[in-house]
Amino acid sequence: MPQSPSLAASASTPPLLRLLVGRSEFALLVALIVIIAFFSLASGTFLTVRNMTNVLGQASLALTAGIGVAIVFISGEVDVSVGSLVAAVAIPLVTIMNMTESLALGVCGALALGLVVGAVNGYLSAYAGINSLIVTLGTLFILRGGVYLYTGQTAIPDDAMLESFFQIGNGRILDVLPIPAAIAFVLLLVFAYVLRHRPFGRQVYAVGGNPEVARLAGYNVRRIKFTCFLISALLATVAGILLASRLGSAVHVAGLGFEFQVVAAVVLGGVSLSGGVGSLFGMALGVLILSFLSNGLGMLDLATEWQLVITGFIIIAAVGFDEVKRQRH
Repeated sequence: MPQSPSLAASASTPPLLRLLVGRSEFALLVALIVIIAFFSLASGTFLTVRNMTNVLGQASLALTAGIGVAIVFISGEVDVSVGSLVAAVAIPLVTIMNMTESLALGVCGALALGLVVGAVNGYLSAYAGINSLIVTLGTLFILRGGVYLYTGQTAIPDDAMLESFFQIGNGRILDVLPIPAAIAFVLLLVFAYVLRHRPFGRQVYAVGGNPEVARLAGYNVRRIKFTCFLISALLATVAGILLASRLGSAVHVAGLGFEFQVVAAVVLGGVSLSGGVGSLFGMALGVLILSFLSNGLGMLDLATEWQLVITGFIIIAAVGFDEVKRQRH
């Protein structure tokens, strides 16, 4: 029996291309290419090595924190505390370095604070049963208020002036690729592998898709969600360390509104707000789309207000498209 034209065309399509087209990331990749192509034609300085690497460096913070936020979303919970945590972890980092002149001790202090915040968010959400949006929103305000109180709304300078600390946020590999971007890409690959090929990753998707079924399958739902909050806090801490290095101080307004930038990229990247759906590569494309869009609009001298409006429309459209696709399936 002869094949229909559509079946014949499908059979003749290379397997890799069929895989890409069948994934939601393909549309995001096309959108990213279109954005880069448009601004390359609109601005002569957009498609330059310097500008491209600068955008990657700026996007690395949202990409790093976005990995953790996406994992929490996939598990069926929400974390909006990352912006304030980015500012908070810089305080023990810089303070300890100033006292000891040790980068390692400063980083340990920052990670310790991140672990505490992640544990509190995870315990209250997963074990105490409080809505994670309320918990992390409360954490956001508590941390931001604490930062204001401790610093007196004045930056704490990096008096130690360690070259190793400076290079973390400002150095470049082969004088081209920013070190923060390299760190973000390595973390992306590691956690993407864990989510797709390790038991923990399968458990996260199962818990986010249907926690009751996951529990009946023998998964410890509370522990898995608790671990996701720990991961999110630790990755936000890494982003905070990178930002503090770039700024050369602990700044009380650091990360202000950062949580919205990260959540927007995660949602744009196809991570479902209902849990159980999404990928880290989609999230990464969402970060890059918003970063290149902001950079390009800035080069066209478009007012910041209009940049926010355009970004908002894109996010609403992305969520609407995801909802339509989910209802069809």
